[in-house]
Amino acid sequence: MTEQLKLKLNDSKATRWGALVIVAFTMMAAYYVNDVVAPLKTMLETDLAWSSTDFGFFTGGYSFLNVFFLMLIWGGLILDRFGIRFTGKLATILMVGGTALEYYAMTGLAGADATLFGINEIFGYKTGVFVAFAGYSIFGVGAEVAGITVSKIIAKWFKGKELATAMGVQVALARIGSQAGYAVAIPLARAFGISTPVLLGLVLLLGGMIAFFVFAVMDTAAIAAGTEDEEEKFSFKDVKNILVNPGFWLIALLCVLFYSCVFPFQKFASELMIIKYGINENVAGTFAGLPALGALILTPVFGGFIDKRGKSASIMLLGSAMLICVHFIYAIPDINYWLVAIVLMIILGIAFSLVPSAMWPAVAKIFPVSQLGTAYALIFFIQNIGLWGIPTLIGWVLDAYCISGKKPDGTNMYDYTVPMCIFTGIACLSLIVALLLKKTDKKYGYKLEEPNIQK
Repeated sequence: MTEQLKLKLNDSKATRWGALVIVAFTMMAAYYVNDVVAPLKTMLETDLAWSSTDFGFFTGGYSFLNVFFLMLIWGGLILDRFGIRFTGKLATILMVGGTALEYYAMTGLAGADATLFGINEIFGYKTGVFVAFAGYSIFGVGAEVAGITVSKIIAKWFKGKELATAMGVQVALARIGSQAGYAVAIPLARAFGISTPVLLGLVLLLGGMIAFFVFAVMDTAAIAAGTEDEEEKFSFKDVKNILVNPGFWLIALLCVLFYSCVFPFQKFASELMIIKYGINENVAGTFAGLPALGALILTPVFGGFIDKRGKSASIMLLGSAMLICVHFIYAIPDINYWLVAIVLMIILGIAFSLVPSAMWPAVAKIFPVSQLGTAYALIFFIQNIGLWGIPTLIGWVLDAYCISGKKPDGTNMYDYTVPMCIFTGIACLSLIVALLLKKTDKKYGYKLEEPNIQK
């Protein structure tokens, strides 16, 4: 009777999908905070005296500690060593603390003349900019560690079941947070002040932290009831096994190249919409968030297809090709009709759904569960190099080479042709890597083209 009860609970869709919804809410709050400042670029210039270089520096802060202090890698090692419950709690606390610091920077240190302990500049940046950068960096550590933790949770709870669909649903719910951030940022900032969207994010993250603590209780209860196995412990020799696997390097390279063409682009997309395509600033953020909306709808659909039919490597190849078309057309100066911009954002949303729905379940096929946390962490670490470097590069390029005039309020007008050419070149590299991954899958038998659901 006991064994029958264990089997019934283990096969319960309600149990595993309920757990998924809880941890997905935490990630939804994280994605809101990650994207909510992006539409405010122009307002930051006028209200807080930020330049494009300041904005690029702040945006790159998300990945700074993960890249230069290896925090994401340490997070992966902690995850595989101490488990999903401890690591997830730590990650949510870091996200809350970092966002609180970011909010303080935009309120207590607002303006070009703001000082902290009598200091007006830190490493050449205005004090408010640097403190916001520091807060965003701490948040970035928590958000990325939370991301790999949730990925391992899904791989653990959905192994042999609806793995890609579950990951697709988690991504979709996270995209709700992104779309909400893009949609409400400017209206909230204009109505209640530029720091209000960040304050709302802080409240949401507090709820997300509570939600993860609830999941930790569920996971402990599942192990006690025998419906989930205790996690296999990680060994440091597993790092070598991960690094010598060619599938790891190709997935990691595709990840950094693909996401470097999406997330950094979205940080500047609102201004691109306003300047080049003449879209009203009150809705520019909504249009810039269309890829997140597309991912919300389509990622679970593509995930369900992959679970039943497979074709992960082919889908990653298709998504990379679509990315090239989008950025190449954005780079053409004479194509400036607003409807074209919106259609391209929709296509980007489709590509943004295709690749993640195939990529993240593919990692779970290539590596055993005991190595997943570290494998995801190493991949996310390489991804963060792009998420730090590309927005920093684009912000610098805009100020150095792309100023085309001044607005009536004195802020700069920018020509985005060169930045979009940079994004196009990176997208071409992602296509080459996707082709190599498909070839390597055949050689090493990763079974990326096979369905996830086990008969």
